[in-house]
Amino acid sequence: MDALIRRVDTFDTDEYIDLLVRSTLAERRPVHDRGAIEGALRGSDLCVEARTEGTLVGAARAVTDFHLACYLADLAVDSALHRSGVGLALQRELRTHLGPHCKVKLSASPAASDYYPRIGYSPSTRAWQLNPGDTLG
Repeated sequence: MDALIRRVDTFDTDEYIDLLVRSTLAERRPVHDRGAIEGALRGSDLCVEARTEGTLVGAARAVTDFHLACYLADLAVDSALHRSGVGLALQRELRTHLGPHCKVKLSASPAASDYYPRIGYSPSTRAWQLNPGDTLG
């Protein structure tokens, strides 16, 4: 795949939502709530895009301190380009902006659970989540 991969400050909200829909990630993101997506983009510390002929075809969005921890919040690639190397290229570019001790962590969708071990990620049995509405304590 011949795509331009580069770090960007953020993404255009509507263009990003369109990519989420084309990537199937919209099934797990509130794309109907533009404000939530816009807020997530504003809160991201590290964004990497993939473009072909000016069209956004891939995006990696992370929350990170750049030194110890990086949470890869979204990795979206247009479904027509799955298995083309765009996702791997986005992650490689993302890592070039992180310090040598920084671990990349993510939550994979069920459909992507075979992808991440194949490219080098290790599973973690010590991850926990608190869902919206769950009582704490």
